[in-house]
Amino acid sequence: MPHPPGIATVDLSCLPLLAAALTAAERGWPVIPLRPNGKRPAGHAEEYCPGNGRCADGHKTPEHRATTSPQLIHAAWAHQPYNVGIATGPAGLLVIDLDPVRAEEPEGAPDGATSLAALCERTGQVLPDTYRVRTARGEHLYFTAPTGVRLKCSANRLGPHIDTRAWGGYVVAPGSTTPHGTYEVADDAPVAPLPGWLVTLLTEQPKPAAVPLAPVRDGTRAAQVALKRECAVIAAAGEGGPDGRNNTLHKSACKVARFVAWGDLPRHVAEQAIQGAGEATGLPPAECRTTIRSAMDWVIAHATPRAAA
Repeated sequence: MPHPPGIATVDLSCLPLLAAALTAAERGWPVIPLRPNGKRPAGHAEEYCPGNGRCADGHKTPEHRATTSPQLIHAAWAHQPYNVGIATGPAGLLVIDLDPVRAEEPEGAPDGATSLAALCERTGQVLPDTYRVRTARGEHLYFTAPTGVRLKCSANRLGPHIDTRAWGGYVVAPGSTTPHGTYEVADDAPVAPLPGWLVTLLTEQPKPAAVPLAPVRDGTRAAQVALKRECAVIAAAGEGGPDGRNNTLHKSACKVARFVAWGDLPRHVAEQAIQGAGEATGLPPAECRTTIRSAMDWVIAHATPRAAA
């Protein structure tokens, strides 16, 4: 029987993986070929891009190359038993990846499934039934991504050994095999929408806008440099916990307070700039004011004269 136009003759050993790729594409999930028996995308990395063919207009990432075209899928899987990857972003999916505990971790450390159960208990939430895939070492839970929100991949954001795959990532599709085992459908339920409470936890919060420093008219050059430097130090502490941010705020305020004590910098200018930097890290305004005033009052009262400093 002749093959349809554009469809290549397929090596029989590739048929199961070709079928897996076509099944995913029929669901509307764009696929990419992964290395045989592996999890990494087939093809060249960006640093080795030849700049021709499909990359003539620039390197095509696996997400860009993902397709639901039966012709392209037949051509890719015709002679190589590529594993199948699903590009989660273009597929409109967010997949929760539950991983096992690593061998070097202490006994009793939670795996991904345990961490997810603890998260549900802590938040008083229940996950809906959804499409699940048993991976070589854990499990994938498929959800449809919300409209209007471009969720990205995450690692351990929801808990230890819980990763998510969305825009910028992919998952290994069922039917693929690695040295650690085969990916198989564990529950063929319809893919459920991602619950709103998980959308909230996975939505990246915008970073605070940089607070412009008030112009320093009466201070010396050294005072201006010190003020800008310490505001930058405070801003850099924004990823730490509240206690760490407050300690950094206090130390930086003490360093700037010396210039206030020496008459090189108006106190209100210094306090305004440091207050803005502190609030930008997420510290409450009242806490910032208390910390800054405490530092200023003490240093001004005990400052060493400039000549002896």
